[in-house]
Amino acid sequence: MLITHIEIFRFSIKMEPFAIATGIMDYAQNTLVRVHTDAGLAGYGECSAFPMIVGETQNTCLILAQDFAKLWKGKNALDLAARMSELDAFIAGNTTIKSAFDMALYDLAAKNENKPLYEYLQGEIRAIETDITVGIDTADTMANKALAFKKNGASILKVKLGKAPQEDIGRIKKIRDVIGLDIPIRIDANQGWDYDGAVTVLQALADMNIQFCEQPMRTYNDYLLPSLREKISINIMADESCYSHFDAQRLISGNACDSINIKLAKSGGIREALKIHEVAFRNNIPCMIGGMLESRLALSANVHFAYACKGIKYFDMDTCMIGHVEDPIQGGVIFNGYHISLTDAVGIGAEVEETFLKNCECWVV
Repeated sequence: MLITHIEIFRFSIKMEPFAIATGIMDYAQNTLVRVHTDAGLAGYGECSAFPMIVGETQNTCLILAQDFAKLWKGKNALDLAARMSELDAFIAGNTTIKSAFDMALYDLAAKNENKPLYEYLQGEIRAIETDITVGIDTADTMANKALAFKKNGASILKVKLGKAPQEDIGRIKKIRDVIGLDIPIRIDANQGWDYDGAVTVLQALADMNIQFCEQPMRTYNDYLLPSLREKISINIMADESCYSHFDAQRLISGNACDSINIKLAKSGGIREALKIHEVAFRNNIPCMIGGMLESRLALSANVHFAYACKGIKYFDMDTCMIGHVEDPIQGGVIFNGYHISLTDAVGIGAEVEETFLKNCECWVV
């Protein structure tokens, strides 16, 4: 199955401003690729640039996508290992845009075998319930949002922190005052604290039913994670510290985390994400599947991946629930409140409305 041409779209999705410790996003800076083949099949891939975390922007993704397309034109779409190796040989890093190309190949591979992607990956359907994220704001605003989510049926909250330690403690205490202690809260500092700040916050929140804390410190402080874990009772989840299976092995061997957050935009796609999961699963380290600000297309790929990975115990799959004001996806993931499922459509099972794509800046290689 030879690649004939690749379409590249500036796939911007309007959203309400969303704040984390490192910045504010007012639209999803996404890139969509559609890989066409001589078999008449097309594979979709989407990535969401999060520059303050991954170091890529929508524009860097769009430029590299054109270079990647030139490398792949006329080559076998089913030789995924060779195709992804070509991208890695061309440029280091840039995992976000690589993940879109990886996703498109997996979509094609599953379609070629007339299977849903999860079945191609030898997975099986299981129940998935996502958390829902409360962005950083004033304590009162965050508490009101948390209460609204609880009233709407949410049973797991994720709360963004990572500012001044005492203010962050106040944020969680205010939320607990409003919603009570019954719903578990996952907190995500997005590297916002230093070591002393992390100790202060996590010790203070020990009795607040905190399921785990994601990425309390900058990645250059990974060597301090074992010491931090000795001083606190809350579990630590590695996020920005884990891009590859090599990172996973390093963190696990160093007793630096209790769990790992897998994101396709960090790993470079499904191929490497499977390797991260394998290392974690072998070492009895649970994983979470997370994301940036993807639409329901990439979110659908995440669900297929979760179906295929038994070690994924946590689901942070609210990427298009936390402010997207438009949904251009046909098919794909289905929401029933905070419960998520898929149909048995082949491949990823999601496409983009052509009317939406007509309004997107596009390159064809």
